[in-house]
Parts: sequence; C-alpha cells; structure tokens
Amino acid sequence: MCNMTVEDSSGEKPQQSRMESVVEALEEILSSSWPRGRITVGVYEAAKLLTEDPDGVVLCLLAADDHEQDVALQIHFTLIQAFCCDNYINILRVSNMRRLQEILSGWWSGDEPADLHCILVSAPPSSLWKDPALSRVNRFCRESRSSDQWVPVIHLPDR
Repeated sequence: MCNMTVEDSSGEKPQQSRMESVVEALEEILSSSWPRGRITVGVYEAAKLLTEDPDGVVLCLLAADDHEQDVALQIHFTLIQAFCCDNYINILRVSNMRRLQEILSGWWSGDEPADLHCILVSAPPSSLWKDPALSRVNRFCRESRSSDQWVPVIHLPDR
C-alpha cells in the first residue's frame, strides 16, 4: 500500500505547517495571557478555577512529557478532561515541559518552579475576543474533534 501526501506550494506538508501555526499561536497566547493575569497554573489551582468559574475558561492545556508515567497525574488529567468536555472548554495535550517552562519562565516569582501540568487560559476582555491566536487554536481543537481526536496532542519544539 502506498501512502501519498499532498504538498503545498512552499514544499511543506500541509499537516506540518498547520501544526507549526498552532504551536506559534499557542506560544503567543501563553506569552500574552500570563502578564495579563489570564493564566492559571497547577492541577489543584485549575480544579478550583474550573469549579468556581468554568464559563471564564477558554482553553485547557494538559502538559506532560512522553516518558512521564505518574498515575496520579493521569487520573487528574482524566477528571479535568471530563470536566472541560462537559463545559465545552477546548483541551490540548502538550509535550515538552522544558519548552513550556521557557515560555512562561519570566512571569512567575518565587524559588519553586510552578506546576505546569495543567494550565488554564481565561477568557480575554470582550474587546479581545477576536484574538487571532486564540481563534487558530480553537479552530484546531474543533477540527480535531470533528475527526474524532477529542484531545489533540501538540509537541512544543525546542528553540
């Protein structure tokens, strides 16, 4: 059996360039939302926010490296995913915790690193609802669900 892919005019595979676009959009969302106080980090902090204000959350990131086998973390992920699905919150699984930490490293204070396994992005002010980066990520999540991939996985490349 022969598998063929269609390439766009730039020579890149459409799926690869689409994924790069989503990664860039996600990095933009994270770096612009954190200083504005629209990011919640940590499994427990996220669960608290989801309980208090699920309508204010527009994106949930569940982050773990491929080799991470923490059973308790996987149980937390399952519960958070179920809650997000019930509340129509887009979810992304993200790998490369080191890159995620680099994106957000300049924004928190304290000696202990933040728990980046679960990150929630809160809704922007109404004037920013047309945020193109958020629109790209939301479209990617919607398209993934329509092809039966309920929780798409993206890998953040090293820089």
